[in-house]
Amino acid sequence: MARTKSSKPARAEQPSGEDAPNPVWFKPVMFGFMLLGLVWIILFYVSQGALPVAALGSWNILVGFGIAFIGFLMTTRWR
Repeated sequence: MARTKSSKPARAEQPSGEDAPNPVWFKPVMFGFMLLGLVWIILFYVSQGALPVAALGSWNILVGFGIAFIGFLMTTRWR
């Protein structure tokens, strides 16, 4: 008597690494970076350059945009 069907139950396919959903922490961190960068820039303008790091001077704008840019880069991996 020949077996035509496998006796093992069919397993559901696991999503590959590329198709897997993001971890729970991904979205809050992504939006956190974007908001932190925005707050950094707003704080710089409102304090007239005294905050967040007075020694950086106008470079604070670049730091704020850099932090926000990290969040925007994370959006390319968001599923």
